[in-house]
Amino acid sequence: MKKLNNNLPSRKGKKKGRVIAAFIAMVFCLFCFNITAFAAGDPLSVINNLSTFIFGLIRAIGLIILGFGIVQVGLSLKSHDPSQRANGFLTLAGGVIITFAKEILDLIVQ
Repeated sequence: MKKLNNNLPSRKGKKKGRVIAAFIAMVFCLFCFNITAFAAGDPLSVINNLSTFIFGLIRAIGLIILGFGIVQVGLSLKSHDPSQRANGFLTLAGGVIITFAKEILDLIVQ
């Protein structure tokens, strides 16, 4: 004989509970993760600030690549490996170009 357990919720009850839980989570996110937006007086200043920030990030990445290129050239000189030396000089040149990308673009535009 099978014993039926009538204390378990039905499928409709589980689905209803999931929908309610999702709704509560959504309301929680709306109230907890609100962000105050401060409008700037001049939209061009916002664009300029964003451009300065992005070029600062690009400069930081360029400096990291430049440092890696210097290490690579140094290791190639120690190990007398010409292919590693060529890769090191290419990495070094790429790092210099990425580091000074803003100045290069300014020279091209003017």
